[in-house]
Amino acid sequence: MSLNASQWREKIQSAAGNIFPSIQKVRRHLHQHPELSFNEFKTSEYLQNLLKDAGIPFVAGLVKTGIRAEIKGASDGRQVALRGDMDALPIQETNKTAYKSINDGVMHACGHDVHSACLLGAGMILHSLAEHLPGTVVLVFQPGEEQHPGGARLMLEDGVFQDRHPLSIFAQHVFPTLPAGMVGFREGRYMASSDEIFIKVRGKGGHAAMPHQLVDPVHTAAQMLVAMQAVSSRFAPPLVPTVLSFGKVIANGATNVIPDEVLLEGTFRTMDEQWRNKAHEQILRIATETAHAYGAKADVEISRGYPVLYNHEALTRRSRHAAEEYLGKEQVVNLDMRMTAEDFAWFAQEMPACFYRLGTAGQNGAYTSGVHTSTFDIDEQALITGMGMMAWLAVNELLQP
Repeated sequence: MSLNASQWREKIQSAAGNIFPSIQKVRRHLHQHPELSFNEFKTSEYLQNLLKDAGIPFVAGLVKTGIRAEIKGASDGRQVALRGDMDALPIQETNKTAYKSINDGVMHACGHDVHSACLLGAGMILHSLAEHLPGTVVLVFQPGEEQHPGGARLMLEDGVFQDRHPLSIFAQHVFPTLPAGMVGFREGRYMASSDEIFIKVRGKGGHAAMPHQLVDPVHTAAQMLVAMQAVSSRFAPPLVPTVLSFGKVIANGATNVIPDEVLLEGTFRTMDEQWRNKAHEQILRIATETAHAYGAKADVEISRGYPVLYNHEALTRRSRHAAEEYLGKEQVVNLDMRMTAEDFAWFAQEMPACFYRLGTAGQNGAYTSGVHTSTFDIDEQALITGMGMMAWLAVNELLQP
């Protein structure tokens, strides 16, 4: 028997509330046992066992730890995908909760425990209603979002959708400045590309009291850092957001010793792929020519990372409207562009994609620590919204005429 949109919404909301205690336990287990990018072996095994218990068929071992599960409905018809990442960060947790990380120096500080738990919950909801499902929903449990080149790209290369690409794919991400129970959307460009810059400035070191006999890589590197700011202030198109920042400088000399080389490491981010390519050329040119001007040499490596994350306009507009129907208009907000990056962008290059934000803040200022901090945590009521929203958005796409 087919269900109309109103019936689907009611059933999903009811199911999300009913399985909340189970998904809360899953999230807490994942939070307590975090694993770094591409090493999510116990996380993957744990999720596989839960999928088995739920009767959801899956294939494991994609990019070593990735999982592709599938919920087939009454007809093969359309196919949509939901993605959740699994990896944690190299951060020492300072929270005092009973479920704080027991793995020294590793923490789910970016909410991927929430993403995986919500994806599992959405899968369980849809599986319980599979006889009414007008198509197929693919669940993608992805490794390595936090580390280049990104698990999304590697899963695509490993054939996660080798049979056929879904009509669309969704992912959600925790948002600690938005209250639990709310979600946010943005059409078009949302998050920046992300590239890593590595520069070795090679000179001739020696006694700091005799700089005229040396080729000073410290002075050269300093001039290079200043000159590099022209990439964003003078060469970037004025209407294209651009950031070039260097966060690591190593000049391993002493008060009276000038070293032979200096290492610079930074990040370049922008919202335009054509400008991104030109900017790489400018970075290389400025580095090499500045080094040459001071008699030094520069070895430049630009590690190309995630592309610009682009939310498909029609899909995102449709999804926002569906979210308003599910939660109420007052619970859905517009998002600003962000210069952070997300490897879900690789999926968005292959098929229509929608990446939205899940509010996780509690009342009275609780749970508002930013992601990538040692005190990040969530109001777990957000799990009800998160798993229900994923299930609802998948169904809404399958119901499209």
